[in-house]
This record gives sequence, structure tokens and C-alpha cells, in this order.
Amino acid sequence: MKRETITEEPSFSTSTTSPDLETTEFTETQPPWVVIVWNDPINLMTFVSFVFQKLFGYSKEKANKLMLEVHNKGRAVVSQGTREKAESDVFQLHKHGLWATLQKD
Repeated sequence: MKRETITEEPSFSTSTTSPDLETTEFTETQPPWVVIVWNDPINLMTFVSFVFQKLFGYSKEKANKLMLEVHNKGRAVVSQGTREKAESDVFQLHKHGLWATLQKD
């Protein structure tokens, strides 16, 4: 392979006539999303509590508290976070037969 020797310095153009590009910084964080479990006539209360413990790692006490909120008030917020996390949580709850939705907080 033949080597070439470069004797000239590369030249760079510095044009002052180019327009400045505006950049916008996004300082706001994404709004949190909440996952709501709705009361249904199908699932037993013990099963709902079990699912909350299994999916979210809640203690038995917290899971029972949320389950009773679903039972007595008709709904409970069981998790929150980014939209992607909320969608994943709703999907998992649906896989376990629970009625769940997500919405912006």
C-alpha cells in the first residue's frame, strides 16, 4: 500500500452569513400517569389483593387497603409513572382479569 503525504493544511470555511438555528430546551417533565382499577362483579377481593401484591410488590396491608378502596369506592389508583409504565401496568392487570384504565394525573 502506498502512503501519501499531505502537505497542505485543510481549510475550513467560517461563514458568518448562515442563520442561527434556534434550539428549544424542554425543561418540563412528562406528566405522571395513573393506573385505576375499577370494581367488577367477577373477581374475589382476596384475588384482587393477591394481584396487587404480585404485580406491584405491595405489602399485604397496602394491597388490602387498595382492594377495599376498589370495593367500597368503585375504584382505586394502584400505580403511577410514565405513560409507558402505566400502559404496561394496565396490560398486566388485564392479563389477570382486572378492569383497569390509565389517565393523566
